Amino acid sequence: MNVAMIFYMLGWLLNTIAALMIFPFLVSVYYKEHCGIYFILCALIYAAIGILLTRKHPKNDRFFAKEGYVMTALSWLLLSLVGCMPFYLSGSIPSFTNALFECISGFTTTGASILENVEKLPRCMNFWRCFIQWIGGMGVLVFMLALIPLSGGQDMYIMKAESPGPNVGKLAPKVKKTATYLYIIYFILTALEIVSLVIAGMPLFDAVCTSFTTTSTGGFGIKAASLGAYSPAIQYVVGVFLFLSGLNYSFFFFVWIKRFKDAFAMEEIHGYIIVFIISTIFITGNITGKGYGGEEAFRHAFVQVGSIMTTAGFSSTDFDLWPSFSKSILVLLMLIGGCAGSTCGGIKVSRIIIYLKTVKKELAQLCHPRNVKIIQIDEKPLGHSTLRSANIFFIVYILMFAFSTLLISVDNFDLETNFTAVASAIGNIGPGLALVGPTRNFDLYSDFSKFILMFDMLAGRLELFPLLVLISPATWRKK
Repeated sequence: MNVAMIFYMLGWLLNTIAALMIFPFLVSVYYKEHCGIYFILCALIYAAIGILLTRKHPKNDRFFAKEGYVMTALSWLLLSLVGCMPFYLSGSIPSFTNALFECISGFTTTGASILENVEKLPRCMNFWRCFIQWIGGMGVLVFMLALIPLSGGQDMYIMKAESPGPNVGKLAPKVKKTATYLYIIYFILTALEIVSLVIAGMPLFDAVCTSFTTTSTGGFGIKAASLGAYSPAIQYVVGVFLFLSGLNYSFFFFVWIKRFKDAFAMEEIHGYIIVFIISTIFITGNITGKGYGGEEAFRHAFVQVGSIMTTAGFSSTDFDLWPSFSKSILVLLMLIGGCAGSTCGGIKVSRIIIYLKTVKKELAQLCHPRNVKIIQIDEKPLGHSTLRSANIFFIVYILMFAFSTLLISVDNFDLETNFTAVASAIGNIGPGLALVGPTRNFDLYSDFSKFILMFDMLAGRLELFPLLVLISPATWRKK
Protein backbone atom coordinates (compact mmCIF):
# COMPACT_ATOMS: atom_id res chain seq x y z
CA MET A 1 0.00 0.00 0.00
CA ASN A 2 1.49 3.32 -1.09
CA VAL A 3 0.53 5.27 2.05
CA ALA A 4 2.69 8.28 1.17
CA MET A 5 0.87 8.78 -2.12
CA ILE A 6 -2.52 8.43 -0.43
CA PHE A 7 -1.67 11.16 2.08
CA TYR A 8 -0.31 13.32 -0.73
CA MET A 9 -3.63 13.11 -2.58
CA LEU A 10 -5.59 13.74 0.62
CA GLY A 11 -3.49 16.86 1.09
CA TRP A 12 -4.49 18.10 -2.36
CA LEU A 13 -8.09 17.35 -1.47
CA LEU A 14 -7.83 19.61 1.58
CA ASN A 15 -6.24 22.36 -0.50
CA THR A 16 -9.05 22.08 -3.05
CA ILE A 17 -11.82 22.27 -0.44
CA ALA A 18 -10.08 25.18 1.27
CA ALA A 19 -10.08 27.08 -2.02
CA LEU A 20 -13.73 26.24 -2.75
CA MET A 21 -14.83 27.55 0.65
CA ILE A 22 -13.98 31.05 -0.53
CA PHE A 23 -17.19 31.09 -2.59
CA PRO A 24 -19.69 30.69 0.30
CA PHE A 25 -17.61 33.22 2.25
CA LEU A 26 -18.06 35.75 -0.56
CA VAL A 27 -21.80 35.05 -0.48
CA SER A 28 -21.80 35.80 3.25
CA VAL A 29 -19.95 39.06 2.64
CA TYR A 30 -22.47 40.10 -0.02
CA TYR A 31 -25.45 39.35 2.20
CA LYS A 32 -23.68 40.62 5.37
CA GLU A 33 -23.91 37.31 7.24
CA HIS A 34 -21.44 36.94 10.11
CA CYS A 35 -21.51 33.13 10.10
CA GLY A 36 -19.50 33.20 6.87
CA ILE A 37 -16.36 33.67 8.96
CA TYR A 38 -16.42 29.94 9.72
CA PHE A 39 -15.72 29.17 6.07
CA ILE A 40 -12.52 31.22 6.21
CA LEU A 41 -11.46 29.70 9.54
CA CYS A 42 -11.99 26.18 8.22
CA ALA A 43 -10.30 27.02 4.91
CA LEU A 44 -7.19 28.31 6.69
CA ILE A 45 -6.93 25.18 8.83
CA TYR A 46 -7.49 22.84 5.90
CA ALA A 47 -5.02 24.72 3.70
CA ALA A 48 -2.35 24.60 6.43
CA ILE A 49 -2.72 20.82 6.78
CA GLY A 50 -2.95 20.38 3.02
CA ILE A 51 0.24 22.34 2.37
CA LEU A 52 2.09 20.20 4.93
CA LEU A 53 0.94 17.01 3.24
CA THR A 54 1.75 18.22 -0.31
CA ARG A 55 4.98 20.10 0.28
CA LYS A 56 6.97 17.16 -1.06
CA HIS A 57 5.94 14.83 -3.87
CA PRO A 58 6.45 11.15 -2.86
CA LYS A 59 9.40 9.45 -4.52
CA ASN A 60 7.24 6.45 -5.29
CA ASP A 61 4.07 7.75 -6.94
CA ARG A 62 2.96 4.40 -8.35
CA PHE A 63 -0.24 2.80 -7.17
CA PHE A 64 -2.74 0.30 -8.47
CA ALA A 65 -6.42 -0.57 -8.26
CA LYS A 66 -6.38 -1.29 -4.50
CA GLU A 67 -4.82 2.08 -3.69
CA GLY A 68 -7.24 3.76 -6.10
CA TYR A 69 -10.24 2.35 -4.24
CA VAL A 70 -8.79 3.12 -0.80
CA MET A 71 -7.79 6.63 -1.83
CA THR A 72 -11.24 7.33 -3.24
CA ALA A 73 -13.07 6.00 -0.16
CA LEU A 74 -10.82 7.91 2.27
CA SER A 75 -11.15 11.07 0.17
CA TRP A 76 -14.94 11.01 0.37
CA LEU A 77 -14.90 10.32 4.11
CA LEU A 78 -12.49 13.21 4.65
CA LEU A 79 -14.51 15.40 2.29
CA SER A 80 -17.64 14.80 4.36
CA LEU A 81 -15.93 15.47 7.69
CA VAL A 82 -14.32 18.75 6.63
CA GLY A 83 -17.33 19.90 4.63
CA CYS A 84 -19.76 19.63 7.55
CA MET A 85 -17.74 21.75 9.97
CA PRO A 86 -19.09 25.19 8.88
CA PHE A 87 -22.65 23.88 9.45
CA TYR A 88 -21.74 22.60 12.91
CA LEU A 89 -19.40 25.35 14.14
CA SER A 90 -21.75 28.15 13.08
CA GLY A 91 -24.68 26.53 14.87
CA SER A 92 -26.70 26.40 11.65
CA ILE A 93 -27.01 22.65 12.28
CA PRO A 94 -26.17 22.27 16.00
CA SER A 95 -26.01 18.44 16.01
CA PHE A 96 -22.74 17.03 14.62
CA THR A 97 -24.51 13.88 13.41
CA ASN A 98 -27.10 15.95 11.58
CA ALA A 99 -24.44 18.26 10.13
CA LEU A 100 -22.49 15.23 8.87
CA PHE A 101 -25.68 13.65 7.47
CA GLU A 102 -26.56 16.85 5.59
CA CYS A 103 -23.02 17.14 4.23
CA ILE A 104 -22.77 13.51 3.11
CA SER A 105 -26.21 13.83 1.54
CA GLY A 106 -24.90 16.92 -0.26
CA PHE A 107 -21.58 15.60 -1.54
CA THR A 108 -23.12 12.28 -2.64
CA THR A 109 -25.92 14.25 -4.39
CA THR A 110 -28.53 12.34 -2.40
CA GLY A 111 -30.59 15.33 -1.33
CA ALA A 112 -32.04 13.67 1.79
CA SER A 113 -32.24 16.37 4.45
CA ILE A 114 -32.67 16.54 8.21
CA LEU A 115 -33.78 20.19 8.04
CA GLU A 116 -37.42 21.06 8.63
CA ASN A 117 -37.21 24.52 7.08
CA VAL A 118 -34.21 25.24 4.88
CA GLU A 119 -35.34 28.83 4.42
CA LYS A 120 -34.23 29.59 7.99
CA LEU A 121 -30.61 28.89 7.07
CA PRO A 122 -28.33 31.84 6.25
CA ARG A 123 -27.87 32.26 2.50
CA CYS A 124 -24.17 31.35 2.66
CA MET A 125 -25.06 28.03 4.32
CA ASN A 126 -27.76 27.31 1.76
CA PHE A 127 -25.28 28.18 -0.98
CA TRP A 128 -22.77 25.73 0.54
CA ARG A 129 -25.43 22.98 0.69
CA CYS A 130 -26.08 23.41 -3.03
CA PHE A 131 -22.46 23.99 -3.97
CA ILE A 132 -21.25 20.76 -2.33
CA GLN A 133 -23.79 18.89 -4.43
CA TRP A 134 -22.34 20.48 -7.53
CA ILE A 135 -18.82 19.59 -6.35
CA GLY A 136 -19.79 16.00 -5.60
CA GLY A 137 -21.83 15.54 -8.78
CA MET A 138 -18.91 15.19 -11.15
CA GLY A 139 -16.52 14.19 -8.38
CA VAL A 140 -13.91 16.28 -6.64
CA LEU A 141 -11.19 13.74 -7.50
CA VAL A 142 -12.06 14.02 -11.20
CA PHE A 143 -11.65 17.79 -10.79
CA MET A 144 -8.26 17.26 -9.12
CA LEU A 145 -7.13 14.93 -11.91
CA ALA A 146 -7.77 17.73 -14.40
CA LEU A 147 -5.32 19.87 -12.42
CA ILE A 148 -2.73 17.43 -11.06
CA PRO A 149 -2.56 14.40 -13.38
CA LEU A 150 -0.50 11.44 -12.25
CA SER A 151 2.08 9.59 -14.27
CA GLY A 152 1.78 6.26 -16.02
CA GLY A 153 -1.96 6.22 -16.47
CA GLN A 154 -2.48 5.38 -12.79
CA ASP A 155 -5.02 8.19 -12.44
CA MET A 156 -7.45 5.93 -14.32
CA TYR A 157 -7.72 3.79 -11.17
CA ILE A 158 -9.08 6.80 -9.26
CA MET A 159 -11.43 7.78 -12.07
CA LYS A 160 -12.86 4.25 -12.24
CA ALA A 161 -13.34 4.17 -8.47
CA GLU A 162 -15.15 7.51 -8.34
CA SER A 163 -17.15 7.52 -11.58
CA PRO A 164 -20.62 5.93 -11.67
CA GLY A 165 -21.46 3.09 -14.00
CA PRO A 166 -20.30 -0.44 -14.88
CA ASN A 167 -17.46 0.68 -17.12
CA VAL A 168 -15.50 3.92 -17.30
CA GLY A 169 -13.94 4.82 -20.61
CA LYS A 170 -11.76 7.71 -21.60
CA LEU A 171 -13.10 10.41 -23.88
CA ALA A 172 -9.51 11.29 -24.75
CA PRO A 173 -6.19 9.39 -24.70
CA LYS A 174 -5.19 11.01 -21.40
CA VAL A 175 -7.23 11.08 -18.20
CA LYS A 176 -6.42 14.77 -17.71
CA LYS A 177 -8.14 15.62 -21.01
CA THR A 178 -11.05 13.32 -20.21
CA ALA A 179 -11.56 15.04 -16.84
CA THR A 180 -11.29 18.44 -18.53
CA TYR A 181 -13.91 17.52 -21.16
CA LEU A 182 -16.27 16.23 -18.47
CA TYR A 183 -16.03 19.46 -16.49
CA ILE A 184 -16.44 21.64 -19.58
CA ILE A 185 -19.72 19.82 -20.35
CA TYR A 186 -20.70 20.15 -16.68
CA PHE A 187 -19.98 23.89 -16.69
CA ILE A 188 -21.91 24.44 -19.92
CA LEU A 189 -25.02 22.60 -18.64
CA THR A 190 -24.91 24.56 -15.38
CA ALA A 191 -24.46 27.92 -17.10
CA LEU A 192 -27.25 27.24 -19.60
CA GLU A 193 -29.64 26.36 -16.81
CA ILE A 194 -28.79 29.47 -14.78
CA VAL A 195 -29.55 31.66 -17.80
CA SER A 196 -32.74 29.72 -18.60
CA LEU A 197 -34.04 29.96 -15.03
CA VAL A 198 -33.37 33.69 -14.83
CA ILE A 199 -35.23 34.18 -18.12
CA ALA A 200 -38.11 32.11 -16.69
CA GLY A 201 -38.34 34.54 -13.76
CA MET A 202 -36.29 32.93 -10.99
CA PRO A 203 -34.11 35.24 -8.81
CA LEU A 204 -30.38 34.94 -9.59
CA PHE A 205 -29.38 33.45 -6.22
CA ASP A 206 -32.13 30.84 -6.46
CA ALA A 207 -31.20 30.13 -10.09
CA VAL A 208 -27.54 29.51 -9.22
CA CYS A 209 -28.37 27.21 -6.29
CA THR A 210 -31.04 25.33 -8.24
CA SER A 211 -28.73 24.86 -11.24
CA PHE A 212 -26.01 23.48 -8.96
CA THR A 213 -28.41 20.88 -7.62
CA THR A 214 -30.01 20.08 -10.99
CA THR A 215 -26.92 19.40 -13.10
CA SER A 216 -25.44 17.41 -10.21
CA THR A 217 -28.80 15.59 -9.89
CA GLY A 218 -28.63 16.36 -6.19
CA GLY A 219 -32.01 17.88 -5.45
CA PHE A 220 -31.29 20.10 -2.44
CA GLY A 221 -33.65 23.06 -2.54
CA ILE A 222 -33.51 26.43 -0.82
CA LYS A 223 -37.27 26.54 -0.39
CA ALA A 224 -39.28 24.34 1.97
CA ALA A 225 -41.69 23.57 -0.88
CA SER A 226 -38.80 22.67 -3.24
CA LEU A 227 -39.88 23.29 -6.87
CA GLY A 228 -43.47 23.73 -5.72
CA ALA A 229 -42.49 27.25 -4.64
CA TYR A 230 -41.87 28.30 -8.25
CA SER A 231 -43.89 28.89 -11.40
CA PRO A 232 -44.80 26.19 -13.96
CA ALA A 233 -42.31 27.71 -16.43
CA ILE A 234 -39.47 27.27 -13.92
CA GLN A 235 -40.57 23.71 -13.20
CA TYR A 236 -40.45 22.88 -16.91
CA VAL A 237 -36.95 24.34 -17.22
CA VAL A 238 -35.71 22.26 -14.29
CA GLY A 239 -37.43 19.18 -15.72
CA VAL A 240 -35.67 19.58 -19.06
CA PHE A 241 -32.24 19.97 -17.43
CA LEU A 242 -32.91 17.01 -15.15
CA PHE A 243 -33.56 14.93 -18.27
CA LEU A 244 -30.34 16.20 -19.90
CA SER A 245 -28.32 15.63 -16.72
CA GLY A 246 -29.41 11.99 -16.63
CA LEU A 247 -27.78 11.28 -20.02
CA ASN A 248 -24.39 9.64 -20.36
CA TYR A 249 -21.82 12.42 -20.77
CA SER A 250 -20.32 10.50 -23.68
CA PHE A 251 -23.48 11.51 -25.57
CA PHE A 252 -22.69 15.21 -25.11
CA PHE A 253 -19.05 14.62 -26.04
CA PHE A 254 -20.01 12.88 -29.30
CA VAL A 255 -22.41 15.71 -30.12
CA TRP A 256 -19.66 18.22 -29.33
CA ILE A 257 -17.23 16.62 -31.79
CA LYS A 258 -20.08 16.14 -34.31
CA ARG A 259 -20.13 12.35 -34.16
CA PHE A 260 -23.93 12.39 -34.15
CA LYS A 261 -24.30 8.81 -35.34
CA ASP A 262 -22.30 7.51 -32.37
CA ALA A 263 -24.23 9.75 -29.98
CA PHE A 264 -27.68 8.60 -31.02
CA ALA A 265 -26.69 4.96 -31.56
CA MET A 266 -26.02 4.38 -27.84
CA GLU A 267 -28.38 1.68 -26.54
CA GLU A 268 -28.29 3.13 -23.04
CA ILE A 269 -29.58 6.46 -24.37
CA HIS A 270 -32.42 4.63 -26.14
CA GLY A 271 -33.32 2.75 -22.96
CA TYR A 272 -33.17 5.88 -20.81
CA ILE A 273 -35.43 7.87 -23.16
CA ILE A 274 -37.94 5.02 -23.53
CA VAL A 275 -38.27 4.48 -19.77
CA PHE A 276 -38.52 8.24 -19.20
CA ILE A 277 -41.28 8.74 -21.79
CA ILE A 278 -43.33 5.67 -20.84
CA SER A 279 -43.16 6.49 -17.12
CA THR A 280 -44.26 10.08 -17.77
CA ILE A 281 -47.19 8.95 -19.92
CA PHE A 282 -48.38 6.32 -17.42
CA ILE A 283 -48.19 8.66 -14.43
CA THR A 284 -49.87 11.49 -16.35
CA GLY A 285 -52.77 9.22 -17.24
CA ASN A 286 -52.98 7.86 -13.69
CA ILE A 287 -53.15 11.21 -11.87
CA THR A 288 -55.18 13.23 -14.40
CA GLY A 289 -58.54 14.08 -12.86
CA LYS A 290 -57.33 13.15 -9.37
CA GLY A 291 -56.64 16.66 -8.19
CA TYR A 292 -54.78 17.65 -11.37
CA GLY A 293 -55.84 19.00 -14.75
CA GLY A 294 -54.28 17.67 -17.96
CA GLU A 295 -51.37 20.13 -18.25
CA GLU A 296 -50.72 20.14 -14.51
CA ALA A 297 -50.70 16.32 -14.39
CA PHE A 298 -48.22 16.15 -17.29
CA ARG A 299 -45.97 18.81 -15.74
CA HIS A 300 -45.76 17.12 -12.34
CA ALA A 301 -45.30 13.70 -13.95
CA PHE A 302 -42.54 15.04 -16.21
CA VAL A 303 -40.72 16.78 -13.36
CA GLN A 304 -41.08 13.91 -10.88
CA VAL A 305 -40.02 11.24 -13.36
CA GLY A 306 -37.01 13.39 -14.21
CA SER A 307 -36.27 14.03 -10.56
CA ILE A 308 -36.61 10.43 -9.36
CA MET A 309 -35.06 8.66 -12.35
CA THR A 310 -32.03 10.96 -12.33
CA THR A 311 -31.98 10.54 -8.52
CA ALA A 312 -32.19 14.30 -8.00
CA GLY A 313 -35.00 14.30 -5.45
CA PHE A 314 -36.76 17.58 -6.27
CA SER A 315 -40.50 17.69 -5.65
CA SER A 316 -42.97 19.88 -7.51
CA THR A 317 -45.89 18.38 -5.59
CA ASP A 318 -46.52 15.89 -2.78
CA PHE A 319 -46.26 12.70 -4.85
CA ASP A 320 -46.77 10.66 -1.69
CA LEU A 321 -50.48 11.43 -2.18
CA TRP A 322 -50.53 9.94 -5.69
CA PRO A 323 -52.27 6.62 -6.45
CA SER A 324 -50.31 3.44 -5.66
CA PHE A 325 -49.68 2.77 -9.38
CA SER A 326 -47.82 6.06 -9.82
CA LYS A 327 -45.88 5.65 -6.57
CA SER A 328 -44.87 2.14 -7.62
CA ILE A 329 -43.46 3.51 -10.88
CA LEU A 330 -41.44 6.07 -8.91
CA VAL A 331 -40.02 3.35 -6.63
CA LEU A 332 -38.96 1.34 -9.70
CA LEU A 333 -37.32 4.46 -11.14
CA MET A 334 -35.46 4.91 -7.83
CA LEU A 335 -33.88 1.51 -8.35
CA ILE A 336 -33.12 1.96 -12.07
CA GLY A 337 -31.52 5.42 -11.92
CA GLY A 338 -30.07 7.28 -14.88
CA CYS A 339 -27.29 6.53 -17.34
CA ALA A 340 -23.81 5.39 -16.49
CA GLY A 341 -21.31 8.16 -17.02
CA SER A 342 -23.77 10.74 -15.69
CA THR A 343 -24.08 12.25 -12.23
CA CYS A 344 -27.02 9.94 -11.38
CA GLY A 345 -27.24 7.24 -8.77
CA GLY A 346 -29.18 3.97 -8.83
CA ILE A 347 -28.33 0.68 -10.53
CA LYS A 348 -28.00 2.50 -13.90
CA VAL A 349 -29.79 1.91 -17.20
CA SER A 350 -26.74 0.24 -18.76
CA ARG A 351 -26.73 -2.48 -16.10
CA ILE A 352 -30.47 -3.03 -16.51
CA ILE A 353 -29.87 -3.55 -20.24
CA ILE A 354 -27.08 -6.02 -19.44
CA TYR A 355 -29.33 -7.96 -17.06
CA LEU A 356 -32.18 -8.11 -19.59
CA LYS A 357 -29.83 -9.32 -22.33
CA THR A 358 -28.35 -11.90 -19.97
CA VAL A 359 -31.83 -13.28 -19.20
CA LYS A 360 -32.66 -13.34 -22.92
CA LYS A 361 -29.42 -15.21 -23.64
CA GLU A 362 -30.09 -17.81 -20.92
CA LEU A 363 -33.64 -18.41 -22.15
CA ALA A 364 -32.37 -18.86 -25.73
CA GLN A 365 -29.74 -21.36 -24.59
CA LEU A 366 -32.32 -23.33 -22.62
CA CYS A 367 -34.36 -23.70 -25.79
CA HIS A 368 -31.35 -24.19 -28.10
CA PRO A 369 -28.37 -25.48 -26.04
CA ARG A 370 -26.00 -25.58 -29.01
CA ASN A 371 -26.46 -21.94 -29.90
CA VAL A 372 -23.59 -19.62 -29.00
CA LYS A 373 -24.79 -16.10 -28.31
CA ILE A 374 -22.58 -13.18 -27.28
CA ILE A 375 -24.01 -10.27 -25.30
CA GLN A 376 -23.35 -6.98 -27.05
CA ILE A 377 -23.87 -3.33 -26.18
CA ASP A 378 -23.70 -0.83 -29.03
CA GLU A 379 -22.63 -3.68 -31.32
CA LYS A 380 -19.57 -4.34 -29.15
CA PRO A 381 -19.21 -7.66 -27.28
CA LEU A 382 -19.09 -7.39 -23.51
CA GLY A 383 -16.12 -9.02 -21.87
CA HIS A 384 -16.47 -11.57 -19.10
CA SER A 385 -15.06 -9.12 -16.55
CA THR A 386 -17.77 -6.54 -17.34
CA LEU A 387 -20.56 -9.12 -17.04
CA ARG A 388 -19.12 -10.52 -13.83
CA SER A 389 -18.73 -7.03 -12.36
CA ALA A 390 -22.34 -6.13 -13.22
CA ASN A 391 -23.65 -9.34 -11.65
CA ILE A 392 -21.59 -8.96 -8.49
CA PHE A 393 -22.68 -5.34 -8.19
CA PHE A 394 -26.34 -6.40 -8.25
CA ILE A 395 -25.79 -9.10 -5.61
CA VAL A 396 -23.95 -6.71 -3.28
CA TYR A 397 -26.55 -4.00 -3.94
CA ILE A 398 -29.43 -6.29 -2.91
CA LEU A 399 -27.57 -7.62 0.16
CA MET A 400 -26.65 -4.12 1.33
CA PHE A 401 -30.19 -2.94 0.67
CA ALA A 402 -31.74 -5.78 2.69
CA PHE A 403 -29.26 -5.54 5.57
CA SER A 404 -29.63 -1.76 5.85
CA THR A 405 -33.43 -2.01 5.85
CA LEU A 406 -33.19 -4.57 8.65
CA LEU A 407 -30.83 -2.42 10.71
CA ILE A 408 -32.84 0.80 10.56
CA SER A 409 -36.02 -1.11 11.38
CA VAL A 410 -34.91 -0.96 15.05
CA ASP A 411 -36.43 2.55 15.05
CA ASN A 412 -39.81 0.82 14.57
CA PHE A 413 -41.09 2.77 11.57
CA ASP A 414 -43.27 1.16 8.92
CA LEU A 415 -41.79 -0.90 6.06
CA GLU A 416 -42.69 1.65 3.36
CA THR A 417 -40.76 4.34 5.23
CA ASN A 418 -37.70 2.16 5.87
CA PHE A 419 -37.64 0.57 2.40
CA THR A 420 -37.81 3.88 0.55
CA ALA A 421 -35.39 5.54 3.00
CA VAL A 422 -32.75 2.94 2.15
CA ALA A 423 -33.65 3.10 -1.55
CA SER A 424 -33.20 6.85 -1.33
CA ALA A 425 -29.86 6.60 0.46
CA ILE A 426 -28.19 3.85 -1.56
CA GLY A 427 -29.59 5.22 -4.82
CA ASN A 428 -28.65 8.83 -3.90
CA ILE A 429 -32.22 10.00 -4.54
CA GLY A 430 -33.48 12.21 -1.69
CA PRO A 431 -37.10 11.86 -0.64
CA GLY A 432 -38.82 8.54 -0.18
CA LEU A 433 -42.42 7.79 0.73
CA ALA A 434 -44.56 7.83 3.89
CA LEU A 435 -42.61 9.36 6.82
CA VAL A 436 -39.67 10.33 4.57
CA GLY A 437 -41.87 11.64 1.75
CA PRO A 438 -41.35 14.88 -0.16
CA THR A 439 -42.89 17.04 2.60
CA ARG A 440 -40.98 15.29 5.41
CA ASN A 441 -37.32 14.83 6.36
CA PHE A 442 -34.96 12.22 7.78
CA ASP A 443 -34.53 13.75 11.24
CA LEU A 444 -37.01 11.22 12.69
CA TYR A 445 -34.34 8.50 12.57
CA SER A 446 -32.00 7.79 15.48
CA ASP A 447 -28.29 8.58 15.22
CA PHE A 448 -27.60 4.86 14.71
CA SER A 449 -29.93 4.69 11.71
CA LYS A 450 -28.56 7.96 10.34
CA PHE A 451 -25.05 6.47 10.30
CA ILE A 452 -26.37 3.40 8.46
CA LEU A 453 -27.99 5.69 5.90
CA MET A 454 -24.82 7.80 5.64
CA PHE A 455 -22.82 4.67 4.87
CA ASP A 456 -25.40 3.75 2.23
CA MET A 457 -25.19 7.20 0.65
CA LEU A 458 -21.40 7.01 0.36
CA ALA A 459 -21.50 3.41 -0.85
CA GLY A 460 -24.15 4.24 -3.45
CA ARG A 461 -22.22 7.25 -4.77
CA LEU A 462 -18.99 5.24 -5.05
CA GLU A 463 -20.66 2.20 -6.63
CA LEU A 464 -20.33 0.13 -3.42
CA PHE A 465 -16.86 -1.33 -3.82
CA PRO A 466 -14.46 1.46 -2.73
CA LEU A 467 -15.99 1.53 0.77
CA LEU A 468 -16.11 -2.26 0.94
CA VAL A 469 -12.45 -2.47 -0.12
CA LEU A 470 -11.57 0.11 2.55
CA ILE A 471 -13.13 -1.93 5.38
CA SER A 472 -12.02 -5.33 4.05
CA PRO A 473 -9.30 -7.01 6.19
CA ALA A 474 -7.69 -8.33 2.99
CA THR A 475 -6.88 -4.75 1.95
CA TRP A 476 -4.69 -4.18 5.00
CA ARG A 477 -3.26 -7.69 5.36
CA LYS A 478 0.43 -7.85 4.58
CA LYS A 479 1.40 -10.50 2.04
